[in-house]
Amino acid sequence: MDNNIKVLVVDDHPVVRQGLRTFLDLQPDITVVGEAGDGSSCVEATERLRPDVVLLDLMMPGVDGVTALRELRERRISTKVLVITSYTDPAAVLPAMRAGAAGYVYKDVDPPALAAAIRSVHAGHVLMHPDVLSALAAGEPTPPAARLTARETEVLGILARGRSNREIARALNLSEKTVKTHVSAILTKLDLSDRTQAALFAVRNGLVDT
Repeated sequence: MDNNIKVLVVDDHPVVRQGLRTFLDLQPDITVVGEAGDGSSCVEATERLRPDVVLLDLMMPGVDGVTALRELRERRISTKVLVITSYTDPAAVLPAMRAGAAGYVYKDVDPPALAAAIRSVHAGHVLMHPDVLSALAAGEPTPPAARLTARETEVLGILARGRSNREIARALNLSEKTVKTHVSAILTKLDLSDRTQAALFAVRNGLVDT
């Protein structure tokens, strides 16, 4: 279990949670470390269990998924969040992506694809359809990108395509440690909190095609 991806399943329907747990526990590299039925218990469980990935439903009674996401970010909890939603309209996930989710899947996703999405988010990818990325970027003013070095701009452009640090390192012939340093510098210089915000910045400033 030490090397497994630790997942917290958050959904207000016990049957859904049980179904997700049953499938995910069959995966050799994924372990469900807990469940939560609303946003408040999600935040508490994430803080206590420190999972690698939270699989988060958006529509729940009381504190919903978006509010839970914002609370996690306010508490500077770095756990990756993968939204799982029944809404097929991409616009429905915009608030969650703005709040820091690393990606989203629909509840009718094939089980193997769900496992793949969890692995991808854990590896540092941002799972976002180009339409959603464009919608997030539309109409939001941003500071100039001129403060970034040429190398940081390169790193940001590749990061915005959903690539992990390892893939960026391979593409630019750099060490993974160097890429991590560049990503940290990008977030600091642009006053951004996570990779999703960095991807949005890249789109708004024409650093990547949508």
